[in-house]
Amino acid sequence: MRLDRYLANIGLGTRSEVRKIIKGGRVRVNSSIVDNGKKQIKEQDDQVQVDNKIIEYQDFFYYMLNKPQGVVSATNDKIQKTVLELLNERDCLRGLFPVGRLDKDTTGLLIITNDGKLAHQLLSPAHHVKKVYQAKIAGIVDENAVKKIASGIMLRNGERTKGAEVQVLKLEDNCSWIKITISEGKYHQIKRMFGALSMLVIELNRIEMGSLKLDASLEEGSYRKLTDNEILKLKEN
Repeated sequence: MRLDRYLANIGLGTRSEVRKIIKGGRVRVNSSIVDNGKKQIKEQDDQVQVDNKIIEYQDFFYYMLNKPQGVVSATNDKIQKTVLELLNERDCLRGLFPVGRLDKDTTGLLIITNDGKLAHQLLSPAHHVKKVYQAKIAGIVDENAVKKIASGIMLRNGERTKGAEVQVLKLEDNCSWIKITISEGKYHQIKRMFGALSMLVIELNRIEMGSLKLDASLEEGSYRKLTDNEILKLKEN
């Protein structure tokens, strides 16, 4: 791998930024100063230092994004803004993608990574990873509706959902504020579930996915790296 690509891949900066760092004589490979970004290195064998600090190569990156409304959960889109465009250029590394999809008007927790194995583990129906949402529903979610959702809803296309857990948080002005936990990922699932009950989802916000909870300090549109402990727990799901 080229040295400039190596440094860009680990998030040291954009390709142009790391070239300046290299040309400035700040980079050593196996203790020797290297000022040419085209130099080929072996990321697992060669020791790279920047400003006399050893740089550990990182294969995978993990971010928690508090997704706002108005952006799509995709890697690229010719018309609409994507979640990857919310990342700083330095963090928007090649190969990153959102784990699953949140609708354009849905907010909340979205994992962004380049770790395909973890993404498959979190999204595979075989693993039954739980996802928790808070929602505002037009209509009264009464005990009967809670029981129907718990036993599985027959959608309008004839497909039945698995049972989901609903907790009613507040009833006001003919609206219901709820918390709902599902273990599937059907297209527009929660909206379709309540649609089958003749109710409308007004707001939908994901707050948990597996062991990961949305950081309450993250404003919409903001993100941060996952901690080592958060990554470890996700892999244990």
